Order: sequence, then C-alpha cells, then structure tokens
Amino acid sequence: MIKFDSVSKRYSSGHEALSRVTFELRTGEFAFLTGHSGAGKSTLLKLVMLMERPSQGQVFIAGQNLNRLRAGQIPYFRRQVGVVFQNHRLLFDRSVFDNVALPLLIAGYQSRELARRVRAALDKVGLLDKEKQNPIVLSGGEQQRVGIARAVVNKPPLLLADEPTGNLDPGLSADIMTLLQQFNEVGVTVLIASHDIALVRQLGQRVLTLGEGRLTHDGVLRSEGVTP
Repeated sequence: MIKFDSVSKRYSSGHEALSRVTFELRTGEFAFLTGHSGAGKSTLLKLVMLMERPSQGQVFIAGQNLNRLRAGQIPYFRRQVGVVFQNHRLLFDRSVFDNVALPLLIAGYQSRELARRVRAALDKVGLLDKEKQNPIVLSGGEQQRVGIARAVVNKPPLLLADEPTGNLDPGLSADIMTLLQQFNEVGVTVLIASHDIALVRQLGQRVLTLGEGRLTHDGVLRSEGVTP
C-alpha cells in the first residue's frame, strides 16, 4: 500500500528532513511511526498525503507513483487517504454531522447517500446520538472520534493518524487505538505517528522509527530494553 524507495526530502532552508528512507507497508497492515521531535515523522506523512514532494527517491501508494501525479490529480488521490490529526481540526461553527459530512460534500455525494454514510461513520465511533451537537461541547476524546469519523466516512483504503492520542489521558488513548485497530480489522491500512512508546509497546505492532531523518528501526518493540 505504501512504498518508499530511497526517499529524501530537503527543504529550501537546507534542512534534510528525510534521508534515503526505504520501507514497504503492505495492504491491510497496521504500523506505528515513531521518533524524536524533528525526526521526520510529519514530513513522511506529508509525502504520503502529497502535501510535499520528495527531493529524491520515489513514493508509491497502492502501486501508483506519486512523483508522476499532476497537480490536477491530487484532489482525487487524496480521497483514498483518510487523515486523523492531533488537534482534530474540527469546524466549531458546524454540527458534528456537518463536520463528518464535509469530505462527502467536496466529493459531490447526493444528500441521501451522504446522510447514510455520515450516520454509519458516527455509529462506528459511538457518536450517533451527538450528530446535532456542536463539537465544542464534546470532550477531547469525543472530538477525536469525530475526527476519525470524518477521516473514514469516504471509506478510504489508507488511514493516517498524526499523534491521535497526544492530548488524551491513557484510558482515552487506549480507546482511540482500539477504534483504529477495528478499522484495520476490516482491511484498512493504518499508519500512526506516535511518541507514546509505552502504548506502542502494549499493542505489539510493527514500528518504523526515524532518527535524524533516517529509518533506524523496523520491527516490533517487545522489550522495555529496546528504545526507538
């Protein structure tokens, strides 16, 4: 699903955020992306979302070489990728329903199908009874669930999450991870950027660790003695 082939990214400032990164994430796989602040995690996710282009190397998503995509093709490509952000990025002047519906409105869905998909997504994250509320009255965990519903309402085959539990307590963090695992269990490929190593260890999934822009670890973190 995701393939990086010797990918480097150097910004105009001269900072090299990624250096010769190579890995492959298979369709239906669940993995974490870890590393210190500034290690290159956000840059890697931006390359997958086509918010940035690599300076060298090639990025493939579902067999498609992103280097060859023209600007006009990017909006269609992004419909295949759901993204969950740490700060939710919800619109507080709209209801929960309208927030989740936004990707479908952009994609041109008709009202009946749009409503069906929005309510199915809200039901999946346990917020069907909150569809008319404003997100500002919800708890942090509930707001993150709205963000997840919005990310999956298009039924994308790939789901990215950038520090989805960063602002949540351990109990809510575990709930969010369980929810993301449930989407993975129905075939969605999931890549989660996280600094919560304790939580990552508990889940026993594949971990890609970046250090100074380089891939320094690729495997499962099982022992407390292993530090990414």
